[in-house]
Amino acid sequence: MKYNNTPVGIIPETWEIKKISEITEIVTDYVANGSFASLAENVMYKDTEDIAVLIRLVDFNNNFNGDFVFIDEHAYEFLKKSKLYGGEIIISNVGANVGTVFKCPKLKYKMSLAPNSIMVKFHGCNEFYYQWLRGYNGQQMLKSIVTGSAQPKFNKTNFKEMFVPVPPIEIQKQIASILSVLDDKIEQNNQINENLESQAQAIFKAWFVDFEPFGGVMPEDWKIGMIKDIIELHDSKRIPLSGSEREKMDKIYPYYGATSCMDYVDNYIFDGKYLLLGEDGTVIDKNGYPILQYVEGKFWVNNHAHIITGKLGYTVEILYLLFKQTNVKHIVTGAVQPKISQANLKKVPVTISSIKDLDAFNNIIQPIFAMIRKNRNENEKLALLRDTLLPKLMNGEIDVSEVKI
Repeated sequence: MKYNNTPVGIIPETWEIKKISEITEIVTDYVANGSFASLAENVMYKDTEDIAVLIRLVDFNNNFNGDFVFIDEHAYEFLKKSKLYGGEIIISNVGANVGTVFKCPKLKYKMSLAPNSIMVKFHGCNEFYYQWLRGYNGQQMLKSIVTGSAQPKFNKTNFKEMFVPVPPIEIQKQIASILSVLDDKIEQNNQINENLESQAQAIFKAWFVDFEPFGGVMPEDWKIGMIKDIIELHDSKRIPLSGSEREKMDKIYPYYGATSCMDYVDNYIFDGKYLLLGEDGTVIDKNGYPILQYVEGKFWVNNHAHIITGKLGYTVEILYLLFKQTNVKHIVTGAVQPKISQANLKKVPVTISSIKDLDAFNNIIQPIFAMIRKNRNENEKLALLRDTLLPKLMNGEIDVSEVKI
């Protein structure tokens, strides 16, 4: 097979390259619906359930598990140029996570695109271009149109001028099918983990809220204390890294922020099982419960999340379940930049169980969390396989007919 060196990388000579504007059905965003004044007048954000939701990057990061921003029927119809129906490609075009690519899900609500993102639908195989845009070459092309350092961004005009590869439609479909099989398995594991966590949460409530194993009454050897009595904080070990520092690093170990894994870096400062609780920025959901990450292995953390382990019989898993059911809205300070300080966190009241009962409960939930970790590890391997195959499929290095999954 012969290849051509093109603006989108080396591709088979039988493939074309075209501008995005030439092969798209639609490219739009929130501000396509009108001026900032008209948007402010006609669109009111709501945190109570209504007819439609605004699809945001944070919803993708939360796996679309609720805590949505809602809009009413009037706002939904006013935003007619950015209605979503499921399956559209969405790209963050403003902020620290500029260039993040995800697909709009199909929800029970009507949907519309939130600010700071672009929605695109391609002619041909939309799934192929979704995979290409989130692959290495696609991400490099997106980076090339980003402007601004304090607030990175790109606009629709420059996006439409980007070049993309255009293989024959059958090749597009075959590549998309191979990569979608891996994505579907990852999603299946995510759904299994959601169900497993729900089981663990129900068991925790039965034991530590309803006291079902103890006849509905709190045991006499339990006591009321504070969070500081049952946790160890490791915040002093945190080291933030700038985006420019991370850009020079090999992508090996997760780099966590307040809400999610932000990047990958070439070293780590923690190794083991830890609970991360958002310190500043997005620190609680709309109901006042803390933003948590249950993490394991080797990783790095910036200075926007508390790093927690347990003591007095409280494992990381028990702490995770405890905080999931502990409202902390009253300890959040700051209007512009919400914050949960160490001092306020430590003062949260808590029922402290006996070590004997904690050990018994831990024996019940550990197999559940072991399965959660197993599924996560499988997903990491599947993602690695997908990310290894993706560039090779996208430049024709691997013949799609030779791939068996």
